[in-house]
Amino acid sequence: MDKVRHVVQEAAEEGAELVVFPEATMQGFGTGRLDSQAEPLDGEFVTALRELAEGYNLALVAGVFTPADTVERDGKTINRITNTLVACLPDGSLFTYDKIHTYDAFGFAESDTVAAGKELSTFLYKGVRFGLATCYDVRFPQQFRALARRGAQAILLPASWATGKGKLEQWRLLTRARALDSTSVIVAVGQALPLDERTAAAPSGIGHSGVLAPDGTTIAELGEQATLAVYDVDLEEQVAKMRTSLPVLDYPENYL
Repeated sequence: MDKVRHVVQEAAEEGAELVVFPEATMQGFGTGRLDSQAEPLDGEFVTALRELAEGYNLALVAGVFTPADTVERDGKTINRITNTLVACLPDGSLFTYDKIHTYDAFGFAESDTVAAGKELSTFLYKGVRFGLATCYDVRFPQQFRALARRGAQAILLPASWATGKGKLEQWRLLTRARALDSTSVIVAVGQALPLDERTAAAPSGIGHSGVLAPDGTTIAELGEQATLAVYDVDLEEQVAKMRTSLPVLDYPENYL
């Protein structure tokens, strides 16, 4: 939370109106049991985020963990959590998104400890409709197209993208593709490359946060380490023009 406060203060001083943090802002993967740290939405962590948004008069999006359910896995009782994004607006409003596509891939089963969400989520801020998605969701283009059809001009994508062979290339390719096939601005905010060896094997992060234009081109890309960058994006101009010239959202989703 001290890191979050510092970044929000600095961003506000630079004139930011929306600050987006990565997935797992509350507690990085590989740093201990998530169920022991998870809190309800009226808990201390989210309350502090809401106070920052109101105090600095900006919107704030961050990844947290909230309690979900209890399941049996291989004879063990597991208290699952939800991988949740919270969008805190300066007027006190709170919007949430529970990650729909759990990371059950490459030999890892996130669904063992994380309950999947079921609903898409958007919110309106300063006349702009924003959509929310998390990390592994980026491999599912239909989610991004559905958010765009619900009016999202920009889709915020906090992530903890795992390291590995080809993963940076996949991250860049997938974020650009989701921008193009949803004709939306994508703000992809990844956890920085971990400096602690204990978290190096966890699905923690490779950095390379980016802002992608609705034509799939890169507006900005950061490096591996934690960085604050402030960008102005003309959503109305870029998105409206692209959706007029390339009306892919007008076609039916189901061709069968």
